[in-house]
Amino acid sequence: MQDIIGIIERQREFFAEDKTKDIVFRLEHLKRLSSSIKDHEKDILDALKKDLNKAAFEAYATEVGMVLEELRFVRKHLTGWAVPKRVRTPITNFLSSSTIYSEPYGVVLIMSPWNYPFMLTIAPLIGAIAAGNCVVVKPSNYSPNTSEVIDIILSEVFRKDYVTVIHGGREANQSLLEQKFDYIFFTGSVAVGKLVMEAAVKHITPITLELGGKSPCIVDESADLDLAARRITWGKFTNAGQTCVAPDYLLVHYTVKEALVQKIKEYIVRFYGTNASRNDEFPKIVNEKHLQRLSELTEGEHVVVGGEISRDTNQIAPTVLDHITWDSPIMVEEIFGPLLPVLEYKDLNEVISRINSRPKPLALYFFTTKKENESKIIRSISYGGGCINDTIMHLATSHLPFGGVGESGMGGYHGEASFNTFSHKKSILKKSNLFDLPLRYPPYKDHLELIKKIMK
Repeated sequence: MQDIIGIIERQREFFAEDKTKDIVFRLEHLKRLSSSIKDHEKDILDALKKDLNKAAFEAYATEVGMVLEELRFVRKHLTGWAVPKRVRTPITNFLSSSTIYSEPYGVVLIMSPWNYPFMLTIAPLIGAIAAGNCVVVKPSNYSPNTSEVIDIILSEVFRKDYVTVIHGGREANQSLLEQKFDYIFFTGSVAVGKLVMEAAVKHITPITLELGGKSPCIVDESADLDLAARRITWGKFTNAGQTCVAPDYLLVHYTVKEALVQKIKEYIVRFYGTNASRNDEFPKIVNEKHLQRLSELTEGEHVVVGGEISRDTNQIAPTVLDHITWDSPIMVEEIFGPLLPVLEYKDLNEVISRINSRPKPLALYFFTTKKENESKIIRSISYGGGCINDTIMHLATSHLPFGGVGESGMGGYHGEASFNTFSHKKSILKKSNLFDLPLRYPPYKDHLELIKKIMK
C-alpha cells in the first residue's frame, strides 16, 4: 500500500506553490500528456487487448482517439475559459464591477472504472489539470495492464506531487475515501457511487458521480428501420455491451418489431460473424463473476439470436431476447453486457409513463422521423443525455457536457464542462471609493418607499 497520506500532503505542498495556477504551466503539461500518449499508443492498445480483448480499431476509436481529441480541444480553448468573466452589476451596487474568477479546488481524487479504463481515467484528468489542480488517480484493479500503462505515461509527464497513480483494489479505495480531498470525481456503478458520496459527506467534499442505469432505446413506427438496426447493433454491442451509455433495452412499436429484430439479427452476423463468442475482435466480459451474472439473466428467456457463451475466453455472443416484459428479471438492474431485451409498445405515452416511473436513465435514444414525437420524448422524460436516430455518439464530442441526473449521476464533463467541473467560481464585487450611497445605513427613517423603487 502506497503512503496515501504522505502523497496527499506532498500534493498540498506543491499546490501551495501556485505553479499549477499558471496557464502556461497547465498548457505545457497537457501538451506533454498528448505527446506521451502518442508515444505509448501501441502499449495502450496492447493493454486494452489483454484486459478486455478490444480490437485495435475499437480501442483507438473509443479510448485513445477520444482522449487525443479532448486534449486538442481543451488546449485550444483553455486560455479563453480561464479569463476572469465580467458580468453586469445591479444599480444597488452603483459604481461597482462584478467579476467571476475560475480557481482550482486543490487536490482532487479521480476514481475510474474498468470498462473504458484509459479514456475514463484520462478524460477527467485533462479537465482537472486544465483547471489547475493536483490529482490523485485511482484506476480500476480489474484492468491491471491498462492501469500500468497509465502509470507509466503519467509518471513521464507529471512529477509525483502533481499527479500520482494509486494501485490496488477495495482496500486502496477505502483508504483513499477516508482522506480529505478538495474534490472527488467518480465513474462507476450506482452501488459504489453511493459509498463514495457517503464518504464525501464526512468531509463536505464536492463530487461528480458518473454512474449508469437502464438506458432505453425507443423505435417508433416511422423510423428508418435499417439505419436504426445498424446503429442500435453497433451501440449495444460495442465493448460487448460494457458501456455505461449502451442501449440497455429496446422499446419498439408493435407494428415494426418483427422487422426491426430481423434486421438486428442480420447486422449481428454481418458485424461479428456466426460465432461471436469465439471472435478474436469481440471484447470479453471482464471477469468470471460478471460472466456468470450475465449468463443467469438469459435463463428461461426467449433467445432470438446469440446466447452462446465461451467460458475459456470469457465471451458472450451478442444476444437478443424477445417476449420480455417490464417485470422480467433482466429489467431490474443495468445489464452491462451483450444482452438486448426487446419490449413492444402501442402508445408512446405509455412508454413515457413507464420510463418516468423508474430511476432517471443516464442516456436515452429515440429513432423516429416524426418531429412531434421527437419533441415529446425530449420534453417529457428526464435523462442525462442521448441521441435522436443514433446511439452513444453524444459523448463523442467536446462541445456537449456529458453526465447523468438523479440516480444516473450528478455533474458533467467534456470540454468546457470539464474545466468548470474542476473549478470553483469565485465571485468578486469591486466597489468604488468615490461614492457611498447613504441609503443602506441606519437610521432608516422613511427610506422604505425609496428602496422599493430602486429594487423593482
